[in-house]
Amino acid sequence: MGAEGDSALLGATGATKAPRTARGQRTMRKILDAAREEFGERGYAESSIVGITQRAGVALGTFYTYFDSKEALFQALVRDMSNQVRDNVGPALSGAADGLDGERRALEAFLQFAREHRDIYRIIDESEFVEPAVYREHYETTAVRIAARLAAARGRGEIDRGLTDADLDVIAWGMMGANVFLGLRFAVWDESDAASVANAMNRVWRQGMNG
Repeated sequence: MGAEGDSALLGATGATKAPRTARGQRTMRKILDAAREEFGERGYAESSIVGITQRAGVALGTFYTYFDSKEALFQALVRDMSNQVRDNVGPALSGAADGLDGERRALEAFLQFAREHRDIYRIIDESEFVEPAVYREHYETTAVRIAARLAAARGRGEIDRGLTDADLDVIAWGMMGANVFLGLRFAVWDESDAASVANAMNRVWRQGMNG
């Protein structure tokens, strides 16, 4: 994620102290990246602000310029990682032949992202207990995006027009759940071919939503 202005970084992280300069945005980015490494390796309980600032190469006082506490940083990090997933998947949707081809591309992009950011699983899973509201927000916003894409595909006649909005909500959560575990099995535990996995899963979705 590049520096796109104070409001963009503030919205992406949920931080309460928005950086006012490009240098400040870079510093916040360094802290978030260091936090991902620290929390990913050590877990929330064993991680420390000192450890994070040492990884980031910033002074302890600099941390408090942007975050009030370890809890605030963790909350911001979960939102930041959620948005990184969104931003990584987004470009993959362009050029899709239809809505379900877009979902195939999205899954492939997610698998590649998960392979390069394995710590996302530990951090998101741990947020269920550390920051449950943000944990729920992560999955709810993801499901809403998938359901919206499916609704658009329904409108174009690319999937069964008889599917109701309630149906699409259920399907979106099912797709998201499958994607999460496919990432765990085929990207985190084993480095399988992302395209092959996405193609296999997409055949199931295509048959199920056009039956």
